[in-house]
Amino acid sequence: MTLNNGTTTSPGPTAGAARAPGYAGTLAAACCAVFVAQVANALPASLLGLFQRDLNTHGSQLTWITAAFMIAVVCFEFTFGVLGDLFGRRRLIVVGTGMVAVGSVVAALAPTVQVLWIGAALNGLGAGAMFPGSLTAITAVTRTMRERAHAVAVWSGFLSAGAAVSPLLGGMFAKVGSWRGSFWVLVGLALVSMVFTLVLVTESKSPEGRKLDVPGQITFALGLVLVLYGAVEGPESGWTTLPVILAFALGACFLAGFVVVELGAESPIFDLRLFRNRAFTVSSVVAVIGMLAFLGACFAMSMWMGPVQHQDPIRVAILFLLLQGPAFLLIPVVSRLLHRVAASWLLTSGFVLMAIGCLLFTRLDVTDPGLGAFVAPALLVGIGFALTVSSVTAVALNSVPLNLAGMASATTNMLRDLGFALGPVVVGAVALSNAGSALAANLSGADLPAGQMAAARGIAEAGGPIAVNSLPPGAPGSAAHGLALDALGSGFSTAFLVCGVAAAVAALLTSVGMIGVHARRSTENEESAPLPHGRDGRPESALTT
Repeated sequence: MTLNNGTTTSPGPTAGAARAPGYAGTLAAACCAVFVAQVANALPASLLGLFQRDLNTHGSQLTWITAAFMIAVVCFEFTFGVLGDLFGRRRLIVVGTGMVAVGSVVAALAPTVQVLWIGAALNGLGAGAMFPGSLTAITAVTRTMRERAHAVAVWSGFLSAGAAVSPLLGGMFAKVGSWRGSFWVLVGLALVSMVFTLVLVTESKSPEGRKLDVPGQITFALGLVLVLYGAVEGPESGWTTLPVILAFALGACFLAGFVVVELGAESPIFDLRLFRNRAFTVSSVVAVIGMLAFLGACFAMSMWMGPVQHQDPIRVAILFLLLQGPAFLLIPVVSRLLHRVAASWLLTSGFVLMAIGCLLFTRLDVTDPGLGAFVAPALLVGIGFALTVSSVTAVALNSVPLNLAGMASATTNMLRDLGFALGPVVVGAVALSNAGSALAANLSGADLPAGQMAAARGIAEAGGPIAVNSLPPGAPGSAAHGLALDALGSGFSTAFLVCGVAAAVAALLTSVGMIGVHARRSTENEESAPLPHGRDGRPESALTT
């Protein structure tokens, strides 16, 4: 996940000039901040099984742990970008880091899963401030496109490193103590990052022409939260229940209102005029669909190995290194490829690899706890993600005029993060709906003692297949454990298939939608040039990641 707010930066000299004062310190502190933010994002991935065991959670409650973080990021990232411009990027990073520290304390002390949701949401709000704040702080002290490209590549590397290391950190602490210890470590990391930011980051702001779009922010946040609430609760509460229907209906109304508000806004947070450009529209659509496929596959795998198979968190973390590690290790390779190969081709290739990996996941046997079958599909998905995560922004930026590059990048990144937020929600809905139906069918044809059958049905109605699958041996309803395990395997295999189809659709849309489209700008020609200037003499922001 990579964010920016599409704003202008401080004036810079011509190419070849010395680095701005504070460049090294700002870069170091910003990288530390984005690392901490991404650790907060990915930490629960290897701990879902422990959350289910210790907090007695069921399927949708586990989905909300991940969704609460991403929804907070997506809902408020544009507004945080504006606040950074108005009041200072260093101040925004410090506030965001403090919020992550508070959220991690709440999570570490959480007595129930509902309190854990609050901690995850606070962490998401903090990270939502740290991502754009740290990236824009870097761009404010860069002088040339080459220097900016280098700084953003380093920043992106620490972003990927945080995603790869975080599940391992969680798994290690769960192994030697408690999952709560990993959140206390995150508190310490956040406090260290806060000190680095205060000491090293050069303050910058750009308040000219920047205004808060309060109506747009409110309608967007309410609409997104309501729609995602309906999608998360539908599998267990029932798609036709009144709360779910109302959530979808009201959410759709608020999102429609958001579009109306943005069309007439003086300073919109989401400039809909960009979608008049076909290439930009294609890149935006595939950003949502493709990132849904990636994070959906990550979430499905963490659920498969955690609450379904009850595997050790360290084993879960090892596989997340295969999913997230390539995005860090292949940064130099992808950066070079973006200068030599059309970004649309890299994007298509990455989605094809992700689709193949997700389809291979569907062949997993839920009764086999071995890791060998995970390696090839996890690597394919990880390498595919490494090729797409930078390329999707490059395609968007190369398809619009230079003066719109900042807004285009911000919009693309928000849509990509929307895909990240949708991934766990869609996967959870598909997997748990299918698993619930399969378990009901399995129980109907099962030859279980009357007492075990009644208990299994009651537990399944209250907590779904995951609750039945987690019953200890000898407990009422535990005789249906095998039936629940098979149902969950079927449900999550279907979810992997949905992720594979989504990645394949993204690949097809990219390859077909970009036919006849020629890039308006050549990154290779610009990389050593000074940053382009707008009408007011300030350099225009054109961030790529």
